[in-house]
Amino acid sequence: MKKLVETARTYSLPLIIGVVLALIWANVGPESYHTFVHHPLFGTKSISVHFLVNDIFMVFFFATAGVEIVHSLSPGGALNPVKKAVVPLMSTLGGVLGPVVVFLALNLAIGSPDWTNGWGIPTATDIALAWLVARVVFGKNHPAVSFLLLLAVADDGIGLIIIAVFYPDPTKPVQPIFLLLVLAAMVIAFLFNKFKFRSMWWYILIPGVISWIGMHSAGLHPALAMVFVVPFMPKKIAPELAQKYQATLVDFEEKVGPFVDFGLIFFGLACAGVSFAGINTLTWMVMIALMVGKPVGIFLLGNLARLFGCRLPDGMGQKELLLAGVVAGMGLTVALFMSESAFTDPALIGAAKMGALFTAFVSVLAIVLGKLFGIKKVK
Repeated sequence: MKKLVETARTYSLPLIIGVVLALIWANVGPESYHTFVHHPLFGTKSISVHFLVNDIFMVFFFATAGVEIVHSLSPGGALNPVKKAVVPLMSTLGGVLGPVVVFLALNLAIGSPDWTNGWGIPTATDIALAWLVARVVFGKNHPAVSFLLLLAVADDGIGLIIIAVFYPDPTKPVQPIFLLLVLAAMVIAFLFNKFKFRSMWWYILIPGVISWIGMHSAGLHPALAMVFVVPFMPKKIAPELAQKYQATLVDFEEKVGPFVDFGLIFFGLACAGVSFAGINTLTWMVMIALMVGKPVGIFLLGNLARLFGCRLPDGMGQKELLLAGVVAGMGLTVALFMSESAFTDPALIGAAKMGALFTAFVSVLAIVLGKLFGIKKVK
């Protein structure tokens, strides 16, 4: 049983199952599917399965990704010293600009002026799928996994900013003043660390909640709320307490990790339900922008950073950089958010979402390229 659970977590089987179920349900019984996802719960107007998954559950998903980045940036990590993080951050910029250029070029050639607003949809990488495929292609402990994870978190953060700035909700304008609450949450988390608050619940229920309220009130998606808190969780513990307690960051990772890995079935179920009837040229434009624009942009700007003296993490070369760019070409999480923000026409929203979902085929391409490139897995 334990081996089955580990296999399910390693290969993100809950996420895959959720996506498949959503696609089947949305095409067989679209009305019941949309009722399940969007029907108000608990006698409220705003709380639904969609809200619970995207605004609450995804906070913990991004937080676990944040833990991996903290480990990578810590002494001995793949991205330590910090200057090693410059290349993935520059690559992030390439991974945002590349898809935009490809999408707009395709729209001029074969698209429609009504589709121009969709330029932001292919800018973000799906962290869950990219993380899964990267571990399969490179091995769990390969530096390319940390590289890709930092890139994915950064460009999803940029994606959320794009939503707030370029696709604002007219009924809820952006109010940056509330971001002071996020800053306050970081200060509180820092003080908790300084005064040796060990339980992860202190960090989740006080600075975590304050950060969530700040982002939500500011008009930004609150999925990244805990990312601002996680770096302040204690990473080490006094030797005399080591036999009795774990470091807070380790405790958070071990307890929240399984919840997130298996909870991804609900993310897939709530977000991937798109009708195949909605496929059109926009679908292929979004897919090509992600699958071509991402690897080209990441590879070019990653190498530009190297020209200025920055270097890739030890164990990464040109093949690994290019392959990381290919893996980053999978869009789901933020791309699905953006589809709903970029368009109001349900047909266009569905077509754009299908383009993002079709990039899951990149997983097969990445695995094949990994074999062809002779990538040595680091387990």
